Amino acid sequence: MPASDFQGSSSPLANIGRSIFSIRRDQVHSIENGSHDGVSLDSDLDSFQKQVTQRFQDLSSASADEILSLSWIRKLLDAFICCQEEFKVILFQHKAEICRPSMDRLVSDYLERSVKALDVCNAIRDGIEQLRQWHKSLEIVLSALDNCSHKKTLGEGQFRRAKKALIDLAIAMLDENDANSTAISQRNRSFGRNNGTRDRRSLGHFRSLSWSVSRSWSAARQLQAIGSNLVAPRANEPVRSLAIPVFTMNMILLFVMWTLVAAIPCQDRGLPHFSLPRQFAWAAPMISLHDRILEESRKRERRNACGLLKEIHQIDKFAHIMNELADTGHFPLTNDREEEVRERVQELSQICEALKIGLDPLERQIREMFHRIVRSRTEGLDCLGRGNNPE
Repeated sequence: MPASDFQGSSSPLANIGRSIFSIRRDQVHSIENGSHDGVSLDSDLDSFQKQVTQRFQDLSSASADEILSLSWIRKLLDAFICCQEEFKVILFQHKAEICRPSMDRLVSDYLERSVKALDVCNAIRDGIEQLRQWHKSLEIVLSALDNCSHKKTLGEGQFRRAKKALIDLAIAMLDENDANSTAISQRNRSFGRNNGTRDRRSLGHFRSLSWSVSRSWSAARQLQAIGSNLVAPRANEPVRSLAIPVFTMNMILLFVMWTLVAAIPCQDRGLPHFSLPRQFAWAAPMISLHDRILEESRKRERRNACGLLKEIHQIDKFAHIMNELADTGHFPLTNDREEEVRERVQELSQICEALKIGLDPLERQIREMFHRIVRSRTEGLDCLGRGNNPE
């Protein structure tokens, strides 16, 4: 699918980001015809830092029930897309600054890190496909137990059908890593069409664009690569320096990819340590989120989970309780036991609904993020090239 198919966003926040981008892009043309003084640069940098801070404060205000849910992950992706668009505008408004010897290296390093994020996008898209398959198993369970929700007697045959689907689901979740490294990676899917229809100019700067992650690919190692040699600006760095927004965007990229790997099933998941500097206003909410996600990963019931997504945890809990009921239940069920099953069926119905309405929009956002990274890198390298080789 071509990048142009995803220029429209699936969320209001991203639409706001595009509106800001459109307005400020128009400003670029008028500025380039005149002078762009330090006051304007200071204003742009300050505005960017404030917007990043506000977005992550909003994300960190989520309750324990909201964080790491499908809806919260979508808000995180909205924040990334909007921050990246605002960052791109700053770079284009200050081309002379980014083409200076020290600054062009920082910008180039960010663009290289963004390439590494593309494989993460592919891996997360594969994880979403896994969730879809698990959703199908849950729907079988829901269908088998549906009579119970309608206050009809639950028969042993229905219970056995539901239990079989739960066993299949448990096996699929346990074998998630193997599935990602074999069947899914061999699907040969990507975020683009066949090579013959691919825009060579848009992808010409890339050393490689994987169709899907290889069998030896590791999400943990990819995160380490994204965070490698990422150093905060020096204390004596001028306030009026593009090094600060470049570093900020690097940290946003790393944190968003780290969170996606934490939440969604993907190959060789792991949460490598990375430090967050405290001297920036946006650091406090980001550190808070980082610590809350780590705390969740250390909980006993989550240590061996294939993903920290709230809906995955709900599936685990439901399957565990239903298997206990199946092992201890005698038919016909007592009224109390059947009432308990009825409550669990209602919970399952809510889980299925959340997956039904959340997975497709999430995949669209992952695709959009992928294409925006591609376009931003291409445009950024073109800008650096023009700056070093003025017409």
